[in-house]
Amino acid sequence: MIFKRKCKITFISHGSTINTEENRFFDDESYPAINATGKYEMQKISEWVKSKGLKIDKIYSSPALRTTQSARILAQICDKEFEVKENLTGRKAGIWSGLSYGDIEEKFPGSLDEYFSNPEKFCPENGETLFDFNKRIDKSISEAVESNLSKRLIIVTNREIIQSAVASALSIPPESQYKIYIPTGSATQISYFEDFSSLVYSAYLPL
Repeated sequence: MIFKRKCKITFISHGSTINTEENRFFDDESYPAINATGKYEMQKISEWVKSKGLKIDKIYSSPALRTTQSARILAQICDKEFEVKENLTGRKAGIWSGLSYGDIEEKFPGSLDEYFSNPEKFCPENGETLFDFNKRIDKSISEAVESNLSKRLIIVTNREIIQSAVASALSIPPESQYKIYIPTGSATQISYFEDFSSLVYSAYLPL
């Protein structure tokens, strides 16, 4: 049986920032910027994309500063424009925004246990449940697929969104979603078909 692919998306994780290096939750879309390491990571992954001769019909970016900066490096190297997809934003961290795991354990004892034991329903104050986040991201990616049938896209975004996309493609349960390894400056590719999705590769880092 031959399956006709609807769309292929290569997800690129944005370059490193001070918050990703310190493993902090954050809501602010205007901060932080990618750092020197992040610029180097994006240079390498962008050069890899160009050297592989990957066909690119369109480049999308999440609206956060760190993702648009990363997308700009990719677009310049690949000589391609990019478009900001405004509804492809990260999970809202609420009162956890700006905090590391250690900070959360100190300020809100026991909340991390709830977070990991029931991640789909747990929600920090003013934050977003994983259920609502996954539903929102799935809708956004589905819209991108349906409006770009038979095309190949690149989406420059953050780790959580890529984890959500991979979990949806492989039917990985929410409680295991955070275990999907997505380093900064990496590439993950998913092919979308009519009734299923296929992970082509994940967390690729150029040598």
